[in-house]
Amino acid sequence: MSEREVYIEKMAAKLKAWDAKIEKLEIKVKNTTSDIRKDYEKQLEELKKQREMVQKKIHTLREAGDDVWEELKDGIEKSWETLTESFDKALKLFKL
Repeated sequence: MSEREVYIEKMAAKLKAWDAKIEKLEIKVKNTTSDIRKDYEKQLEELKKQREMVQKKIHTLREAGDDVWEELKDGIEKSWETLTESFDKALKLFKL
C-alpha cells in the first residue's frame, strides 16, 4: 500500500469517528429545550458542512494522480484543522 493510500484510509477512518461524534451531538440537540436548540442546530449544520468538505477533498485525493497528492494533502490537513476547531467550539457550546 502506498503512502497516499495509507493516508486516505487514515483520513476515511477519522471521518467515521467524526460521524459518531456528530451523531452524539445530534442526539443532544434533539434532547434540548427549544430555547437553545436553534443555536445547537446551527452549529451542528456547520460541522456537517465542514465534514462534507473534508470528505470531498479525500475523494478528490483518491482520484488524483501521484504527482499532486502532496499538494492536495495540505488542503485536507487545513480543512481537518478547521473541522477540529469547529467541533471544539461546538463541544463548548453544548457543554460536553
